[in-house]
Amino acid sequence: MELLLPKKGLDPYKSASQRARVSTESWGAENLYCPACDSRHISSLPTGTRASDFICPSCDSQFQLKSKSSQLGNRIVDGAYSAMREAIKCDRTPNLYLLHYKLPELAVQNVLLIPHFAYSLSLLEKRKPLSPSARRAGWVGCNFLLDRIPRDAKIPVVDSGKAVSPAIVRKAYERVRPLEKLNIEKRGWTLDVLNVIRSLKKNEFELSEVYGHADQLAELHPQNHHIHDKIRQQLQVLRDLNFLEFLGSGSYRLH
Repeated sequence: MELLLPKKGLDPYKSASQRARVSTESWGAENLYCPACDSRHISSLPTGTRASDFICPSCDSQFQLKSKSSQLGNRIVDGAYSAMREAIKCDRTPNLYLLHYKLPELAVQNVLLIPHFAYSLSLLEKRKPLSPSARRAGWVGCNFLLDRIPRDAKIPVVDSGKAVSPAIVRKAYERVRPLEKLNIEKRGWTLDVLNVIRSLKKNEFELSEVYGHADQLAELHPQNHHIHDKIRQQLQVLRDLNFLEFLGSGSYRLH
């Protein structure tokens, strides 16, 4: 994997954002690959394709690439809130590659892969409408809150300037792929409970510790008034998907 963004062909573009978009998309077409199959490359989609930039020529998995020259952080700017919300509810989100590059070298520092089945409504943050004086007055955008995605589904492809082996990336992708079997409503709950468990930062934990985050889960799912029941249900789902095992007496262990 080449870890320098290409500079060739950028002269016609004057704005920094245009140059960055052309350079990163060109890099993606040459260096990114499909984690869902063994395809070594993904192909560029026509400019203007809604929500996706690339497609796998072998399995048709779709990908979006977002890039920035600053650290990725926990908040990623996305498009229209209503459109993204509908895409998540209809389960038609692409896999997401997040690229962090360093200036002025145009050196790729970090790339994260977020599988398409790791999206849930919980990670969406609604932004304020644009002011009346703006060109698109009243338009409402959204952000992705990465800290609401379990670390299992934030897969490093490039880490601190070093490429991760594709075999390791694909293994990590397959590890969380059972989530794809769940419908989007159930998946959102499962992801949120898994994220709570990961926040405990321990391999073995107690049911009572997850109950301790009931208020947080209630805030994410205000329509549900039986949070403890839902937590127990989701722990069973995670057991069935082989993310954890039950040790007895309210104790669990992550795999």
